[in-house]
Amino acid sequence: MPNFFRTPFDKALTVAPLEKIHEPERTIGSVILPSSGRAALLRGLRGNCPRCGEARLFRRFLKPIPSCPQCGQDWSHQQADDFPAYASIFLTGHLMAPLIIALIKNANLSVPILMAITMPMAILLMIGLLQPAKGAIIALQWWLGMHGFDKERPLVTPIQASS
Repeated sequence: MPNFFRTPFDKALTVAPLEKIHEPERTIGSVILPSSGRAALLRGLRGNCPRCGEARLFRRFLKPIPSCPQCGQDWSHQQADDFPAYASIFLTGHLMAPLIIALIKNANLSVPILMAITMPMAILLMIGLLQPAKGAIIALQWWLGMHGFDKERPLVTPIQASS
């Protein structure tokens, strides 16, 4: 007798054991690829190659290396453009707003003193967030296979892991 309460999607919605849901790291040659997009983003945030995690991603402050000396990944495909600056400004605004509100509300500072405190902090924070933001954006582009990058992530899905 058919079960009319089951759908083709029931198998996809079943919860697999936690150790099987996490994607295993995949090795290509001597390179250990990140196990998830989060791991690739963290490598990029640290300024390391998102693919191997060992070599530096930047040769200068915002200039990425043409190719990784460890894994040979070509980074000339990346197109971060202005997005790191937008992300840096967005994060700086969200981090500085509570501080500025607290200073105005509780400290009774004059406007010149308030500006002398907050402007250098905001500028340093924006500049400090630029390189991690660019590294994360390059890592995201690589992970998603955008702009000519190959998708090299492990191909294990929760559906396959539960089988």
